[in-house]
Amino acid sequence: MFKKLLTPLLLVAALAISAGSLSAQTAPKSVIHVVTVKFKPDATPVQITAALDGVQALPKEYKGITRVWTKAIKTQGDKTHAFVMEFADETALKDYTNSAAQKKWYESYLPIRLESTTFDITN
Repeated sequence: MFKKLLTPLLLVAALAISAGSLSAQTAPKSVIHVVTVKFKPDATPVQITAALDGVQALPKEYKGITRVWTKAIKTQGDKTHAFVMEFADETALKDYTNSAAQKKWYESYLPIRLESTTFDITN
């Protein structure tokens, strides 16, 4: 009976070890920039849509942004919206700060933003 259990256990252990080393080798170096937003009470739906459309346009304006998500399915607390930008790497995120693309988008976003929380995540 021990031999019958030993083979599957060894197989599971080998798979776990190889999966762990594989995930370490294939972990992306991109940076996920997660932002939750509370807009000002007087922000209109048109202004909010324009700001979120501006986020969607950023990959065309700034080559370091590879993907964008703007459709919040669930929010918590008083933040009513969220968006995510994926940057190619940490350098792309750093270079985005004060870039022409960020400044252009901020024209529609900052006037209606009351507060936001940001998390930048990578491997």
